[in-house]
Amino acid sequence: MYTERASRLTGAVVWTNTPEGTGGGPVLPDGCMDLLWSEDRLLVAGPDTRPYVPEGPPRSWAGVRFFPGTAPALLGVPAHELRDLRVDLADLWPAARVRRLRERVEAAPDPATALEDIALDRAARTTAPDPLLHRLVRRLDEGRPVSATAAELGIGTRTLHRRCLGAFGYGPKTLARILRLQRALALARSGTPYAETAVRAGYADQPHLAREVRELTGMPLGQLLGGG
Repeated sequence: MYTERASRLTGAVVWTNTPEGTGGGPVLPDGCMDLLWSEDRLLVAGPDTRPYVPEGPPRSWAGVRFFPGTAPALLGVPAHELRDLRVDLADLWPAARVRRLRERVEAAPDPATALEDIALDRAARTTAPDPLLHRLVRRLDEGRPVSATAAELGIGTRTLHRRCLGAFGYGPKTLARILRLQRALALARSGTPYAETAVRAGYADQPHLAREVRELTGMPLGQLLGGG
């Protein structure tokens, strides 16, 4: 069973996922990066450009999902180096520090809250995320074109692309596609008809929606939503 709540860290989400039966479905691209805990391991989930299916038998997870573009500053690594990867935190930070953090999570009554505390501690010791990145995400999530957004933010397209690689793991056009996908999934899951979903999410038409969903998730929208 999957549960989530808003984090005390601005923009982040704290979540847990306990497998039921044969396990859950794929993890879909969402523009975010996560700090994860599972089977006594601390890991980082990089930004996805395709669906991620965990290997092996189902297992329990806890995580903190950071607002898009904010995790690289906290982790000290550019997002593009982690694109479509799950890596041990010890590959990014000193092993002794990660060992202490792992012992801290192991001893905590709630691993998810312990992860949140780690994220809050880290945020207090690092520079606040660039507010321009937050404005970029908001504008793209409203369906604004990348070129117009760059002009509104007073930044050149090449500079914007370079900064997006470090913050999100890919360029602004890919970020816009992924945010649009998430808007469409939220609408469709709420019962909005597919044709209306396409228009409201910012697609040209329903076939455009269908192509994008298949490209980014690997399956048709009906199957993705459990309709066969």
